[in-house]
Amino acid sequence: MEKVGVPMRSIYDFNNPFTSPSASEIDELADKSQSLENRIASLNESYETLKRREVELTEWRWVLREAGGFFDRARGQTEEIRHSLDNDDAPLLQDVEHHGEGEAAAAADRSFSVMNIGFVAGVIPRERIAAFERILWRTLRGNLYMNQSEIPEPIINPENNEEVSKNVFIIFAHGKEIIAKIRKISESLGADLYSVDENSELRRDQIREVNTRLSDLASVLRNTKSTLDAELTAIGRNLAAWMVIIKKEKATYETLNKFSYDHQRKTLIAEAWAPTNSLGLIKSTLSDVNDRAGLSVPTIVNQIKTSKTPPTYFKTNRFTLGFQTIIDAYGTIKYREVNPALPAIVTFPFMFAVMFGDFGHGLILLLAAVAMIYFENKLLRSKLDELFGMIFYGRYIVFMMGIFSMYTGLIYCDAFSLELPLFKSMWEWDTNDKGELGPNSHRIDGYTYPFGLDWRWHGTDNDLLFSNSYKMKLSILLGWCHMTFSLMWSLVNARYFKTPIDIWGNFVPGMIFFQSIFGYLSFSIVYKWIIDWNARGQSPPSLLNMLIYMFLQPGTLEPGTAPLYKGQATLQMILLMMALICVPVMLFLKPWYLRREHNKARAMGYRGIGESTRVSALDDDEDEGHANGGRQSFGDDDDGVAMITQDIGHGEEHEEFDFGEVMIHQVIHTIEFCLNCVSHTASYLRLWALSLAHQRLSIVLWDMTMKIGFGFTGFVGSIIMVCIFFGWFMLTVFVLCIMEGTSAMLHSLRLHWVEAMSKHFMGDGVPFEPFSFKTLLEEDPVE
Repeated sequence: MEKVGVPMRSIYDFNNPFTSPSASEIDELADKSQSLENRIASLNESYETLKRREVELTEWRWVLREAGGFFDRARGQTEEIRHSLDNDDAPLLQDVEHHGEGEAAAAADRSFSVMNIGFVAGVIPRERIAAFERILWRTLRGNLYMNQSEIPEPIINPENNEEVSKNVFIIFAHGKEIIAKIRKISESLGADLYSVDENSELRRDQIREVNTRLSDLASVLRNTKSTLDAELTAIGRNLAAWMVIIKKEKATYETLNKFSYDHQRKTLIAEAWAPTNSLGLIKSTLSDVNDRAGLSVPTIVNQIKTSKTPPTYFKTNRFTLGFQTIIDAYGTIKYREVNPALPAIVTFPFMFAVMFGDFGHGLILLLAAVAMIYFENKLLRSKLDELFGMIFYGRYIVFMMGIFSMYTGLIYCDAFSLELPLFKSMWEWDTNDKGELGPNSHRIDGYTYPFGLDWRWHGTDNDLLFSNSYKMKLSILLGWCHMTFSLMWSLVNARYFKTPIDIWGNFVPGMIFFQSIFGYLSFSIVYKWIIDWNARGQSPPSLLNMLIYMFLQPGTLEPGTAPLYKGQATLQMILLMMALICVPVMLFLKPWYLRREHNKARAMGYRGIGESTRVSALDDDEDEGHANGGRQSFGDDDDGVAMITQDIGHGEEHEEFDFGEVMIHQVIHTIEFCLNCVSHTASYLRLWALSLAHQRLSIVLWDMTMKIGFGFTGFVGSIIMVCIFFGWFMLTVFVLCIMEGTSAMLHSLRLHWVEAMSKHFMGDGVPFEPFSFKTLLEEDPVE
């Protein structure tokens, strides 16, 4: 079908392609496919045989035509030479090349058998003709005469339907041994040799015979081709469904091979993981299958005990699938560990929007996502290219990013780098005596702009200075909030897994260390904002210098600056001492506790960690039957006795306790946590940097395009404005929305993977991969 270009009907045109095939369907398909294969193979073999014969006849016709033309030209030149020799006025010396042709013509005119001169005619691929000539010349040392010509139309190769350019050649040589050597060389280079008669009358008879056979062959080929295409078209309407049946049957047998068989009781036993809330559905489904199959013995489902960690399974829908995929790309969540994908539904698009904040650009993202969601059923059935397929897979992520970008765009009061005068400004420009606006402004008493930044900041000289300071401090506050929020999840994990040492040895000292330094910095930023320094008559202190003096000169403040509040130096000293005390606590408490518990257990005579006992209903196939650990057990036998597998303490093997190794891990954890508190907080400054870059790039694009276009007037100005608007819009979509959006998305992804998830994420889980026809066909689609 691929060779002749017959299309295959889409799998989505069939009703419910994910249902399991019945035994009768498989048997019927096996018989039908065998007969169809024999018929198609016979038709295909006949067609290829006829096609090869057609190619041979076509090449033979070209050889007869070109070789006959050569003989005719040679004979004509011979007559001219004879005429010139009989003429007394003819010159005694002839042109060397003309004389050589005369010799060939004379050879053609005489009997080749008398002169012992033979010739070889055939067809060879054009790309090999140069090598062919060189090999003949070097092998025969020039004792040959060769003539060639190109076949103007390409020859179709019947094996792969590719067009091949070929040349016709005819070679004259003296002696049978040389002729035999020429034949061997020709055949070794892929040439096809054909017989050509010396007599012109016989050659014409050969050409007529070839043309007649080609005409008859073309008629047979058309009938064979139409029959073959009709058969393949009929198969193409059902082939996708048949391939799905085969994929399902192979997957079913592959799963059945994982079952264990008890020869004594003639029972199949399978151990598998299953969601607890799906046990009822599993039992009812197996009962229905038994009833339909008419089995007298029921299939028993029994839940067994195990200490093996179950795989991780999260039930997702179209909306949450993209966010869960983002987290799974970093690592698989441990069973019952906090799933960071849930808060990421909000935090991921919000962090993106902080960097991408523009109402107009967010609206473009939202409209694109809404279009993909509206046509998602149609797009799911079509074949998408790799780039658009990735965007379509994350359409709901783009939808959320568009909504949050519009929200932050309203806060920044930005729409395509222009201000959004939603409310009355809290600033008014000063006027002089003539009523003209001056360079300064004043604030309206008793009025505050109700939402976001005041739109009057746009276009002012100190706009960049103000927004820089504001967004830089805002990024620090957002980073502190996000990391504190993520650090709290480590407490939740420790409480669930009942590891109090992780609470007192890691979480509590880590939280105190983080809040003593960066929590205090965030408090200072907000406190500095809410103080009216003009009313105090003081200049605000530098927070960066404050933090530097807090570490380099504890208990002192920057000289010449006013304190933020009373007792600032004392509080900073206390916070610094708390942070320093927490470092040795994180370093030594957990290793010391684990060593103490291990020594206590050894003194009481307990077995080492990882020693376990196991009882199984399978005595002979214990290793094979339980290669995947304790899971749900399905079993039945001919006597109606349910075979139940018991798994007691069957867990992973653990290494012997090594205090040195534990200490090394804790030292690495402590150093990483303390250093990362600094680097991760600084990493959130990317929120400020990318937001500033996006805003400035948007302003530059507007000033270089639309602002210039508004300077043109009249009819010509209208045409220029349309062209400029088209260019501005395309650059906005491809540069600001796609390129800048991709950059902001990757930075937001990094903030979640590195800065946030490192505070609590274990990521040593195993994904739950249930048997599913739908998943099977999605991973290996029938196209």
